[in-house]
Amino acid sequence: MSTNEQPVRRLIAQEAADWFVANRGGLSAKERSGFATWLRASPVHLEEYLALSVIARDLREACRDSEESLEGLIARARAEAETTVQPLWARVRAGISELALPRWHTAVGAMAALALVSFALLALWNVKPVVQGGVNDEAVAVHYQTRHGEQQSVRLADNSLLHLNTDSAVTVRYAKAERRVTLEAGEAAFEVVHASDRPFRVLAGVAQVIDLGTRFDVRLAAGSTAVTVLEGRVAVGPAQQQPADGGSKPASSFVQLGADQQISVSEGHWPAAPTPVNAGRTTAWMHHQIMFEQEPLERVASEFNRYATKPIEITTPALRGLQISGVFATDDTQAFIAFLRSLDGVRVEVTDTQIRVSQN
Repeated sequence: MSTNEQPVRRLIAQEAADWFVANRGGLSAKERSGFATWLRASPVHLEEYLALSVIARDLREACRDSEESLEGLIARARAEAETTVQPLWARVRAGISELALPRWHTAVGAMAALALVSFALLALWNVKPVVQGGVNDEAVAVHYQTRHGEQQSVRLADNSLLHLNTDSAVTVRYAKAERRVTLEAGEAAFEVVHASDRPFRVLAGVAQVIDLGTRFDVRLAAGSTAVTVLEGRVAVGPAQQQPADGGSKPASSFVQLGADQQISVSEGHWPAAPTPVNAGRTTAWMHHQIMFEQEPLERVASEFNRYATKPIEITTPALRGLQISGVFATDDTQAFIAFLRSLDGVRVEVTDTQIRVSQN
C-alpha cells in the first residue's frame, strides 16, 4: 500500500467501525439508507465493514480465553498510531494469531466464507471504487454525518481536525492539489493544518471559505451561511467564483476575516466587511454548551431544539422576546427547564412530545 493511500484507508476503517457500532445500537430508516449508500461507495468500504462483522460474529467466542478482548482487537485495528496501515483483514489476522489453534481454524473458515460473499456482492453491484491508487489528482471522497443531538470530532488525513455539530453532514475530498470540504447541512468547525501548496476550501451554500491558517466555524441555516473565525484568518467569497492562482490565493472580491469576526451571507446579500463577535460564544457547542447574553427566548429555544429530544414551543407570543442570559449544557434540557420555571410569570409544561412555555 502506498504512503498516500494509508490515511485514506485509516479513515475508511474508522468509518466502518462507526457504522458497526451504530448498527449494533439500531438504525433509523434514514440511517439505513445512509449506510447502504456508504457501502456502495467503494469495495474498500465493504471489505472493512465485513472484516469487523467477522470479528463480532465469529471471534467473540475465540476471544473468551484470550488476554485480548474483542474490543481490544477492534481498537488495535483502528489505532492511528500504526506506522504502516494495512487492510483490516491483515490486521485482524495479526491480532488473533495468539489465540488457541482450533478456534483460529474456525475463525479462518468464517473469514474465508465472508470474503467470498464480499466478492460476490462486489460483482453483483459492479461498483466503481472511489479509492484508486491513493490520493492523486482525482479526489478521494469521505462522508461524515451526525444525527440529532450527536456531535463528532474527526482527525482528517492531513492531521486537520473536523468537528461536526448536531444534524450535520460533510463530504471531504482530498486531491493532490487541493483539500475540499462540502458542508451539506448543519454546522462544522475546522482546525486546519495550513499548506500553501495545497489549499483548504470549504463550500457551504452560496459561500466558499479559503483557509489562510486558522480555526473557524461554518454554519448553514435558513438559506444563509455564517462563517466565524476563532484564530488566524480566512477569506470568504461566492461559491461559484474561482479563487486566484488555482485556489491558493483568494480573489480580490473575497472578504477576509480575522479572529472574533463573522460574516453572514445569503443569495443576493453579501456584506462588504465582517462584523465583530465573541467567537468563543459562537463555538461553545464544541464544549457541549450554548451561551447567551441578552438574547430573545425565541432564539434560545431554537438553539436548544437543535439538540433536545423534545422540542420547546413558546405558546405565548409575548414571551418570545424575553431577554435571556446564561450558559447552558446542550445535553441537559432539565436544567434549562428549571431555569425557565425560575423566571417570574413563566409556566413550563412537559408533555410526551414537547415542552410548552407559556405565561402565567
